[in-house]
Formats: sequence, C-alpha cells, structure tokens
Amino acid sequence: MTARRRSWFLAFAASVALLPALAAAQAYPTKPIRIIVGFAAGGSTDMVARVAGGKLHAALGQPAIIENRPGAGGNIAAELVAKSPADGHMLLVTPSAFAVNPSLFRKVPYDAAKDFAPVSRLSSYMLFLVCHPSLPVRSVKELIALGKSRPGQLDFSSAGIGTTTHIAGELLGFEAGFRLTHIAFRGTGQQIPALLSGEVALAFGSTTVVPLIQAKRVVLLAVTGAKRFPAFPDAPTIAETVPGYEVTSWNAMFAPAGTPPEVVRRIGEAVIKGLKQPDAVEVFEKQGLQEASGPPEELAALVAAEVPRWARVIRMAKIPLQ
Repeated sequence: MTARRRSWFLAFAASVALLPALAAAQAYPTKPIRIIVGFAAGGSTDMVARVAGGKLHAALGQPAIIENRPGAGGNIAAELVAKSPADGHMLLVTPSAFAVNPSLFRKVPYDAAKDFAPVSRLSSYMLFLVCHPSLPVRSVKELIALGKSRPGQLDFSSAGIGTTTHIAGELLGFEAGFRLTHIAFRGTGQQIPALLSGEVALAFGSTTVVPLIQAKRVVLLAVTGAKRFPAFPDAPTIAETVPGYEVTSWNAMFAPAGTPPEVVRRIGEAVIKGLKQPDAVEVFEKQGLQEASGPPEELAALVAAEVPRWARVIRMAKIPLQ
C-alpha cells in the first residue's frame, strides 16, 4: 500500500469511527433532559438552572426538568450526575462549591476533574463586604487597622462553613495579615438577621444584601470582584487595598464524563446562545448576576485553578473537614 493510499485509508477509518457519535449528537435529545441542582428551590443556583433549562428546551425541543437534590453542600446532586448514563440527558448545575468541596469534605463521592464533562459556566457574581453601622470603620484600610489592633476580636458571619462567604473572610485575613473570628450560620436566612441586630460586626454577603445597602441598614465597605459593582460605583474592590484579592462565585453546567463530545457541544452551544439573549441577561442582572457562559475548555481551566486555590485557604484557615 502506497503512502497516499495508507493516508486515505486512515482518514476514511477515522471518519467511519466518528459516525456513531455524530448520529447520537444529531438524534439528541431523545427524551426530557433532567437538570440536577444540589440546593433548594428559590436560590440563585436554582434560578440560573431554570433560565438555562428554558433555553435548552427552546433550542433542543425536549423539556428540561429541574430536580432539586439538596444536601452535603451539593455533593448528593453531583454524585447522582457523576454516576448517571453519559448520554446528555442528565446534567448538573452547581455553584463554585463544586471546586471547594473536594478539600472541605473527608470523603467526596466523585472526582471533580475525572467524573464530569464541563459544558459551560453560566453566571458569575461577586460578594459584598458589609458591616453593622455601629462598627467604627468605613473602608477596608480602616477595617484592617482595627483588626490588627484587636487580634481575633472582630467577627464576621457566613452562610455556612466552607461556603464562599466563609472562605472570602478567611482569605481576607490571610492576605491582609490580621485575624477575624468566623461565625457560621445556616444560610443567609440566619446570617443577615444576625448582622442587622449587631450580633456580628461584619458579613460577606451575596446579592441578598443589596437592598440592605440601598436602605442604609448596613455599610458597604468593598466588593470582592476584580471590578467595581455597577450599582455601587463608589464602592472599591478589596483588591484596591489588598492587591491580588479576588473572590468571584459562579454557577456552571456539567455532564457526566464520557458524554459524547458532539452532545456536549450541542448542549453548550444552546446554553451559550440562550443565555446571551436579552431576556436571560435581564433576569440575571436583576439578581446581581453576570452572564458568563463560554466553551468547555474555559470551565475546565477554571475548576483546575480553583480546586487547589481553595484547598490552600481551607488548609491555612484550619477549617474542620465535614
């Protein structure tokens, strides 16, 4: 066989091998798509999943059914999807706890890198560093000075151990060189009332604190993103005082590992196109979220970078394993 014929034969064989995957992608989806969310209905991750699900339904023709499977910081839902058939009919929508949990739990029933096929990041959002009006600080610089003068006496609240609102505070203490005392609550439903009553001095809050900032019931010191928050352009980022500091939370979609690449591509293209439409962007913006969809490679790189980053913070803060 000549070199030319051999090259032609190999190319032909490769194209034939791709036919089943291409046929599966063209036929997909053949039944309703189940989108598993590891948190209760009504939260930001649930809302993002419902918007993405609506766009999948419109693009692919099959219903996208949201199933809430809360528990273990999202691990129950992630395990369910990781062990499901890799055909694109069961997907996971998860917040950035996905990158934290491997270091936070003694036993995680899945491998974040090996058991999932990244589809797309969906949204991103920053946190808000706020304090009770009675705290005698009005900037991050003043907060750091007060914290250094009272080691361990300043407390901050979070929505739970290992949440982004917890890790953001621990990271600030490390980067700025002072010690904060963490007080964990079970969700924002407990965290925010404790801040309003003065039970705690500081809090890292999600967009749920925006109305409180606007009503001047709490003082906004700074935001955790890389850029200032459009609604509060006068509020600095923490990085303007503590260079390099950034905490940005996100929601993303994953399929089980082994899902045919063409199926993943179809899902991703539908999601990315749908979430960039004005109605989806408007819904996100009303919740303080930014549309952040993109290719699978971008999401894979994000997870690969954040897993070791948060492992370091958890280790340094000596956060007890769950």
